[in-house]
Amino acid sequence: MSTYFDTLRTTYQDVPITEQGISTSEFIEATEGVVKLFDLLGSTAFAVVQNDMNGNIKKIRDRLLATGPDLSGTLQLLVKNEGQPGDKKRTATEGLLWLLRGLDFTAQALGHSIQNPSEELSISFTNAYEKTLRKYHSIVVRPIFTVRISYANQKLAMKACPYRKDFYAKLGPSEESVRAPLQDWLAALENIVAIMQRFFEEGQYAKGF
Repeated sequence: MSTYFDTLRTTYQDVPITEQGISTSEFIEATEGVVKLFDLLGSTAFAVVQNDMNGNIKKIRDRLLATGPDLSGTLQLLVKNEGQPGDKKRTATEGLLWLLRGLDFTAQALGHSIQNPSEELSISFTNAYEKTLRKYHSIVVRPIFTVRISYANQKLAMKACPYRKDFYAKLGPSEESVRAPLQDWLAALENIVAIMQRFFEEGQYAKGF
């Protein structure tokens, strides 16, 4: 049975990870699949995330095209060769940092959803936002993502999220048929995010952003 993940040109499972790091070109291609995934949500609430991801993908691709695989063939090489921690003009590095934050948000939201079969997407995505992107957003941006209505101790957020059943119906014939490929895709994505988060932390490459 075909699922959304079968339509992707490159999945995160396909992204090579070597001693030099994570392949930049395949990472870009796999991440374009995430941007398209938000189309399935059909929510204006995620337009900000999509636009941000597209902009940051372009920054990384532009750097790769400008410097070539020797200097930017892996994400780690790209960051190391763009400048020192604290330098302000590290456009691709900053773009990658924000892209990873968006991917972390996405992975946590979908991971929580698949682990909690009775939970609506609005709850899964709200919880993920609180744990990931919220701390990086200003008070101007936060309301775009969340709307809170207190009623019987319930929090309604990401109000434009589709119903769970409708979203999973777009991913494949049934939620059960989607579960395994989604889990595999998420595991590969989470591994990449974790590797790069450690890399940024250990090298202090997020300094200045």
